[in-house]
Amino acid sequence: MSIEMNAIEGEKDMGTEINPTTGVHLDVFGPTLEFLTSPQEAHNDFCVMRGLIPPGVFVPLHSHPDTEDFFIISGEVLALKQVQTGYEWIAGKAGDYIHVPSSARHAWHNVSSEPVVALLITTTRLGRFFQETGRPVTGAPRQVTPEDLAHFAAVAARYGYWNATPEENAAAGIHFSF
Repeated sequence: MSIEMNAIEGEKDMGTEINPTTGVHLDVFGPTLEFLTSPQEAHNDFCVMRGLIPPGVFVPLHSHPDTEDFFIISGEVLALKQVQTGYEWIAGKAGDYIHVPSSARHAWHNVSSEPVVALLITTTRLGRFFQETGRPVTGAPRQVTPEDLAHFAAVAARYGYWNATPEENAAAGIHFSF
């Protein structure tokens, strides 16, 4: 039996989709994001992205009021969480689900020799933040410029997001440079 659903004239078809994508792929200084749903879509309550963290890459210590949920599809990642005595790294692997509550300080480190691929489910607000700070994926890795970092910091401040200083990152065992 075939059931045909017609959109009301003048409205966008809001039908169910398998493997949706917006076609938007962004580089966030090493890790990349593919937007599966758009944070601008009026009918979306959350934003879903496919994230990729290359081998050896860190996502520095940060926090934001947006909840994030990660389902690890492949690879192995360390997630940094804040505990009473400081920070603790927890290991995640393919099939694991990691929940990051609102305002929790956290970071990521791909410890495997393969890319970490994860499904990221978060707020549309955080999705818009990534759209404002990410750079189009061009194929070859791009050098991060001081202008890129200044833009990122300005947008993060406008959103009220916190980013650790290099010293705070180092104290948590995160050593990286751009």
